[in-house]
Amino acid sequence: MAEFDAHPLLITGTVGVWDVICPGVHKRKAAEECVPATHVVFPYRGVYVHHVGRTEAIAEANQTIFINEDEPYQISHPVEGGDASLSIWISAATLFELAPKEYLRTNGQAAFNRSRLRIDANAQTLMASLRHSLNRGAGETLEAESLTIALLRRALGERTRRATNGSLGRQRLVDRAKLVLASDLGRRWTLAEIAVEVGVSPVYLTQVFQQFEGIPLYRYQLQLRLARALDLLGDHDKLADLAFELGFSSHSHFSAAFKQAYGQTPSAFRRSARIR
Repeated sequence: MAEFDAHPLLITGTVGVWDVICPGVHKRKAAEECVPATHVVFPYRGVYVHHVGRTEAIAEANQTIFINEDEPYQISHPVEGGDASLSIWISAATLFELAPKEYLRTNGQAAFNRSRLRIDANAQTLMASLRHSLNRGAGETLEAESLTIALLRRALGERTRRATNGSLGRQRLVDRAKLVLASDLGRRWTLAEIAVEVGVSPVYLTQVFQQFEGIPLYRYQLQLRLARALDLLGDHDKLADLAFELGFSSHSHFSAAFKQAYGQTPSAFRRSARIR
């Protein structure tokens, strides 16, 4: 059996998420490993020990484990049964923006100065929701990226970045993001693509948009798509065609989102409104 299986769930320029399953064959320290970029790891099943030099960290569901770039580490499994974790890569720029300075090394490297951090029940819930959603293939890339950043923000602790301009400037930023979304409702935007269009970082974009609109960016986009669906229901014989035109991953995803928003499926709404 392989030492571990890493299944990619989401890969963008801002974040990457893998579901990592390890059978736990090494009771003592395994061979040294190394990763080219820093990962934040959320164990959700079983337990293992993360070794960096003489430092040890017990990896279990109440902890998040930091694996730093280019830093050799070893894994051991003193308890039988193996383990499973959600491993999240974040770009260096995103890490510097999300992580409190006291958690980071002072040499400018995108790395943590500790091996673990305790997480709370809310972070555990966010992690489980993200993992199940990605494993089902539900939702869109923008939603998955936003949920991943929300999980990291929760696990690392809130860090409020002060804006360099006043509320009017932030409102204009939000308005630009709205124009970007409305310009192509069928496009499966990533956070990085929208952030480039409005000239800020993905993390700052999600933070400011939530503050001003009271809902996450991806939910705002979903509402735009569903409102457009209400307008176009009479123009499509096949609802699957409408779903794909508006950027939904499948007819079932479209139907479920529509029902959650409006209390009935698109077909039922079309019949009740006598559109066709």
